Amino acid sequence: MSSHVSEVVTGGVVVAAAVGFLVYASQFDGLGAQGGTYPLSASFRSAEGVTVGTDIRLAGVKIGTVTGLELDPATYRAEATFAIRDGIELPDDTYVSVASEGLLGGTFIEISPGGSQFTYGPGDEILDTESSVSIISLLLKFVSGGEE
Repeated sequence: MSSHVSEVVTGGVVVAAAVGFLVYASQFDGLGAQGGTYPLSASFRSAEGVTVGTDIRLAGVKIGTVTGLELDPATYRAEATFAIRDGIELPDDTYVSVASEGLLGGTFIEISPGGSQFTYGPGDEILDTESSVSIISLLLKFVSGGEE
């Protein structure tokens, strides 16, 4: 009888530890409660490496995440939607680019704010974008001497 009690207690401790790890991980992954957000969108020629959940960063600090990524069949461009943390007002001449953390690092969207006094509102589209650069095509250009 005492072995059943110890098994139940051990199982409870394991479940509690698993829940604790999930709560801890969600705080760093952006899954936890962040407060309010507002939506913005942008269109990219190529969004290689970007997926739903990709970080949106400003000055290296995560300020949002990608919430949707679809192909526009009319323009053949990647339409990205993202949620930006409330309280962060982006000027309407903000520049958005798909960036990489290095050769083997992950991809994120970098926001470079402009100097305009007017700001984007919820649902607006950021027009000034730069697509991702393919490392393979850069290496091919280097190997071929820049001819393509």
